[in-house]
Amino acid sequence: MQNIGVVGAGAWGTALAQALAQGGRDVLIWAREPEVVQSINGTNENASFMPGVKLDEKVKATDSISQLSACDTLLIVTPAQHVRSTLESLKGDIAEGKPVVICAKGIELSTGLLMSQVAEEEVPKATIAILTGPTFASEIATGKPSAVTIAARDKDVAQEIREGLASRNLRTYMTDDLYGAQIGGAIKNVIAIACGAIIGRGLGESARAALLTRGLAEMSRLAMAMGAKKETLMGMCGVGDLVLTCTSMQSRNYSLGHMLGEGRTLEEIMNERQGKAVTEGVHTAEALVTMARKHAVEMPICETVHKCVSGEYDIDAAISAMLDRPLRRPEA
Repeated sequence: MQNIGVVGAGAWGTALAQALAQGGRDVLIWAREPEVVQSINGTNENASFMPGVKLDEKVKATDSISQLSACDTLLIVTPAQHVRSTLESLKGDIAEGKPVVICAKGIELSTGLLMSQVAEEEVPKATIAILTGPTFASEIATGKPSAVTIAARDKDVAQEIREGLASRNLRTYMTDDLYGAQIGGAIKNVIAIACGAIIGRGLGESARAALLTRGLAEMSRLAMAMGAKKETLMGMCGVGDLVLTCTSMQSRNYSLGHMLGEGRTLEEIMNERQGKAVTEGVHTAEALVTMARKHAVEMPICETVHKCVSGEYDIDAAISAMLDRPLRRPEA
């Protein structure tokens, strides 16, 4: 796995490309924007999405997605709601058995499918894997130590991808629990919005800790209902990702919640971010409500966040709805 193609040249795609190149791999990254291609190839910098970071010379860019067909492995690093259309444009160039690693975290809004399920529909001949975990793009790009999880049903394939992607500062762990890895990565974005709102409203760290803990319970309930393993959520792709995303203003979802808590409107925040960053939790909240009902799982935090971002609740109504919930029986 020497030649790796990265589909998507936003901050996360650029960070992964940099980490892979520093690990000795040749990386070809596809960007939709011509100016991003010119910037990477001309100055070794993605001035639009990762300004100030000098990229390794092994990172090259292209605006022709078909050029990535020659790569050994493909990383799909587009927003979750664009993964299907991205795979549709690639499927004619993906050979049977080629590893396709989905690096987006979320649930497809139109179908309620996890990213691996979307990939299995669009590129059934490929070998599907998931890359997820507690990471911020800026820290990966500047070489700070971090860890991710590689999920694939075939352990041999997961091991091969793990070894192909690993570098000194990017630790890779693996699991065969494809669904568990994705559920953690999707739900944590929604819980992060709630945690940000709690802090933005000035309700304190104790409230955030309680909300984070109950968010983990919602993750676990849905994971088990879908046949995933509860213990998966105790690793990088569950607890690790949840803690990181719910405690730092670097998180797009947490910072959005924080601004909502301060009294700003969702429309204002999203207009400011247009073209700069995708806040996956806004889309995922609705999909999670549908998924929870399908599997008869109670997810009050995710449902309340959905009501908040859809305009049904304001922040005060959302907080009241959570505090007024009746007490349940003690949990083991």
